Amino acid sequence: MTETTSLVLVLTTEGDQGRAEALAEALLERRLVACVSFQLQRSVYRWKGRMERESEVQLLLKTTPCCLDALHQAVMELHSYETPEWLSWPVEAAPAYGQWAVAEISSDGSPPAAAEKPESGLPAG
Repeated sequence: MTETTSLVLVLTTEGDQGRAEALAEALLERRLVACVSFQLQRSVYRWKGRMERESEVQLLLKTTPCCLDALHQAVMELHSYETPEWLSWPVEAAPAYGQWAVAEISSDGSPPAAAEKPESGLPAG
C-alpha cells in the first residue's frame, strides 16, 4: 500500500449559497482548509420544539488534524447559525492530494512546490 496523508473531513451547513461561500472563503483565507465542497440539500429537523423544513447548503471542509481546533473555533465564530452543525472524522488521502492539501494549509503561507501538486492538474474537491 502506498503512503497516505492524514486529513480530517468536517461537515457543516449554511442557510444559502451566499453564506456558504462567504464562510468557505474566510476559512480558505485563514488557511484552515485546503478545499470546501458544496452540496444543495433539503433538511428536516426539530428545532426548539418545532419541526423545521429548510433548504440548506452542506459544506464539506478538508483540513489537517493540527488545524482542527482552530477550524472549529473559526466556524463557531463566523457561522450564521445559533448552533452550527459540526461533524468531523479522520481520513487518509492519496499521496498527491494529501501533499497538496497540507501545503495549502501550511502556516507559513507559502504556495506548494511543484512536486507537491497533483500530477493531473487541479485536484477534485
